[in-house]
Amino acid sequence: MKKLFTICLLYFFCQSLSAQQRGNHDQINSLKIAHISSELSFTAKEAEKFWPLYTAYSEKMHVLRNNAMARYIRNTDMETIDKMQEKEAAEALKKMISYETEYLTVRSEYLGDLQKVLSAKKIIQLNKAEDDFNRKLLKQYRDKK
Repeated sequence: MKKLFTICLLYFFCQSLSAQQRGNHDQINSLKIAHISSELSFTAKEAEKFWPLYTAYSEKMHVLRNNAMARYIRNTDMETIDKMQEKEAAEALKKMISYETEYLTVRSEYLGDLQKVLSAKKIIQLNKAEDDFNRKLLKQYRDKK
């Protein structure tokens, strides 16, 4: 148990240092890691195998969320869509389907990899911990306004 705590503390410390250098995104990520660690109580063996998977997954999802199609979906307004020709809309829809398929593939592969490392119960707890963290973060953001 002391090893796990030491590993988590060291990881959190390293993340905190890099967060100071790279800004709010990394600082939030460090807080998320601390939250997940405290909620799931990983064994040393689980932590050793889990964190590299989680980090790789997070990086893939970050890239995916910031690709051209994701930005297009977020930034296109209804007026622009109304002005589209049907051919343009069909092409955009194909790209959206491709994006969603890739998103689902990355997520499915991650969950499959997690099953090799964590129990099903811990995977569900992980999803709950991530969701709780996101809600807490959103609440803090709203409270600041």
